[in-house]
Amino acid sequence: MSATAPDTQDVHGREPELRRVMGPKLLLLFIVGDILGAGVYAVTGQMAGIVGGVVWLPFLVAFAVATLTALSYLELVTKYPQAAGAALYTHKAFGIHFVTFLVAFAVICSGITSASTSANVLSQNLFGGLEVNGWIDEIPGNGVITIVAMAFMILLALINLRGVGESVKFNVVLTLVEVAALTIVMGVGFYAIVAGDGDVSRITVFESPEGKGMFLAVTAATSVAFFAMVGFEDSVNMVEETREPERIFPRTMLTGLGIAVIIYMLVAVAVVAVLTPGELAEINEAEGRALLEVVSAGAPDFPIDKVFPFLACFAVANTSLINMMMASRLLYGLANQDVLPRSLGKVSPNSRAPYVGILFSTLLALGLIYYVANRSDSDIVLNLSSTTALLLLCVFAVVNIACLVLRRDRREGFFRSPGPTPAIAAVACLFLVGPWVDRDTIVYQIAGGLLVIGIVLWVLTWMTNRGVRAKKTGFRDIEHMEDDVR
Repeated sequence: MSATAPDTQDVHGREPELRRVMGPKLLLLFIVGDILGAGVYAVTGQMAGIVGGVVWLPFLVAFAVATLTALSYLELVTKYPQAAGAALYTHKAFGIHFVTFLVAFAVICSGITSASTSANVLSQNLFGGLEVNGWIDEIPGNGVITIVAMAFMILLALINLRGVGESVKFNVVLTLVEVAALTIVMGVGFYAIVAGDGDVSRITVFESPEGKGMFLAVTAATSVAFFAMVGFEDSVNMVEETREPERIFPRTMLTGLGIAVIIYMLVAVAVVAVLTPGELAEINEAEGRALLEVVSAGAPDFPIDKVFPFLACFAVANTSLINMMMASRLLYGLANQDVLPRSLGKVSPNSRAPYVGILFSTLLALGLIYYVANRSDSDIVLNLSSTTALLLLCVFAVVNIACLVLRRDRREGFFRSPGPTPAIAAVACLFLVGPWVDRDTIVYQIAGGLLVIGIVLWVLTWMTNRGVRAKKTGFRDIEHMEDDVR
């Protein structure tokens, strides 16, 4: 590497490089596991309450928007195979550090928010499973549930501290379990159809209890379904731990999206065939209740109700693990470019894990779990999940626009999104951000509050970096980012 100018010299020394342990199979399981996660357990009943039997349609529309955006991510990650992801693309396209930082902060918050709410849901399902099996008399209070959720987040931190190899192997196990759980739902649903206990004709029936037209109702349901489709974008933050990323990323990411939407469509058909939209709309309790009701109604002699809550725990555990891995790796990538304090980029010389980033993101998650668990409004978890989708839709819109801008730099990558697809994806994402999708006002309030926190952190970062070297906060060496993190 050539000599570095005095004002940009790394005064902290180099950190050990991340270990490239992920091949196409592990990457595929990572992507599929991240997409499936907790979303499908949470949103199916809500979507059916909005559009009736055509609950599969919002999944399909959300898949189309996600795929168009994924094409932009693939074009960018094969041109710039570094761990900073959306923040890097934003900075290279616009060169405005403040915008870059807000994008990075939105992505980090979306991962931590998703993981924290999933941990709380995992704790609720765990005690629900213990109760239904008669192992405890009743579900304990919020205090115990919160303690278990926090303990789970600490366990995830310990797994992450062992290194990405162990984290990804744990992800493989969780992904296989959650796929098995959804396979049970699909199998029972289609068995009920064949046995004559299910009504497959309901999948073409549109019903809107609030009297909305089909376009507005499907749009509203798509904004809910989008939470179940996100996750593919997390994989770009694992690029520095992937072997030959330029070659395997395009095929693997698109394959993962295809597998996820096929599973979602089959689950949606099975759910609507067994339960009426009205029955689904009434199921507003714990995560996974709609799918549990499908199995209970379709196979009443099979004691799945005693097993399924624990399978749901595995699903939400997978969501938490992957989101925390993403958050810590993004913190690592940004810290190595002086977008965040350099201390967040510290890497363990033994496990090669970004241990400071893991500890920092875990502390944020613990604080968020405590906040969520102590709200009296029972919809707060749903609202935070919707906030996750809202923040990511905004990030996706920026990334799609950045993809168009960066086509001017004449840098050739290994993949190019077809024609105007980034522009189409940007418009679609911005449309789903608007208030016409009938998103609760509190979701916008939470997102706005998070951005305010981001602005405060930006000021603190600027002050910290100013004391380290005589320059304002910003990417230290954007053209040699990959060299600098080695």
